[in-house]
Amino acid sequence: MADYDVIVIGGGQAGLATGYYLRRTDRSFVILDDQDAPGGAWQHTWDSLRLFSPAAWSSLPGRLMSHRTDADYPHRDDVLDYLAFYEDRYDLPVERPVHVHAVRRMGGRLRVESDAGSWTARTVVSATGTWANPHVPTYPGQDRFEGVQLHSSRYRRPDPFAGQRVLVVGGGNSGAQVLAEVTPVADATWVTREAPAFLPDDVDGQHLFEQATRRYKARQSGEDPGPVYTLGHIVMVPPVRTARDRGDLSAVRPFTRFTRHGVVWPDGTHDPVDAVLWCTGFDPALDHLGPLGIVNANGHVRVDGTRAVEEPCLWLVGYGNWTGFASATLIGVGRTAKATAHAIDTFLSAPVSTASGS
Repeated sequence: MADYDVIVIGGGQAGLATGYYLRRTDRSFVILDDQDAPGGAWQHTWDSLRLFSPAAWSSLPGRLMSHRTDADYPHRDDVLDYLAFYEDRYDLPVERPVHVHAVRRMGGRLRVESDAGSWTARTVVSATGTWANPHVPTYPGQDRFEGVQLHSSRYRRPDPFAGQRVLVVGGGNSGAQVLAEVTPVADATWVTREAPAFLPDDVDGQHLFEQATRRYKARQSGEDPGPVYTLGHIVMVPPVRTARDRGDLSAVRPFTRFTRHGVVWPDGTHDPVDAVLWCTGFDPALDHLGPLGIVNANGHVRVDGTRAVEEPCLWLVGYGNWTGFASATLIGVGRTAKATAHAIDTFLSAPVSTASGS
């Protein structure tokens, strides 16, 4: 059984950023990735996905992302190429495909169990992200609905829905982008909890990150952050602007229940529906931490920074703001990855009695 100083679970952007900083230490480490190829969850997004930040604001530490010359906003394939290059450029020790199903305590170490064998480590970084745990809301009658239900994590292109009656559910950027390419081929209705909030055409992810950073710093110092745009606002990338110009960005409030062949709206009317595309986000993918007994009812782990409070040999990177400001973004994860690698190196440098938690 191989033993390491650090095992990183997950070979997407959070795992690679953590590996980049672990490379700067003398610690032995391995990155276990359950995918067949580099790119993490980006391999499973829809074909036409566009980032809503310029390449320079969508990069991991150490290397800027390049992108197609005809696009200010990188495509999904640009991200895949970039992550594969990044992994190779920094010679990161990724083993794949390895599906980790359990992390257990074993004396002063953690044992990582997978379909490809088991490893032990003095510390573990969980960086599995959220893609493997898509969130789908529940509605009365949902199990009786005979049409197609597809989460955005499985959606690829609009062709299968040509000529159909489709509901696109979700008011974020994914909902807007999927709607934008489905409406030309299908009778599509956009369903959102509240009226969608659109950013001005000249405001993109770069501005959002800059404003979010200012807001974060203001709160840290007790100042008034003032009104700012948030990631809940929809960025007007070219496909979404085109949909707006067609008049296809209007949305309605949610239906109340499913029937066998459609949905019922709050006023009692029934509409037939062939397919529902759920653009409703994700929850942290933390099933592998179940044996540790530290995942709470909200699906999170209590952390101090990125370190698990109830398991001092475990760190979590890249799941969202609860594991570090903007840590679920390409540009934001570098900060928490750096802090995590430093914290682990410090922890492992402590006397054995302290590092083992005794």
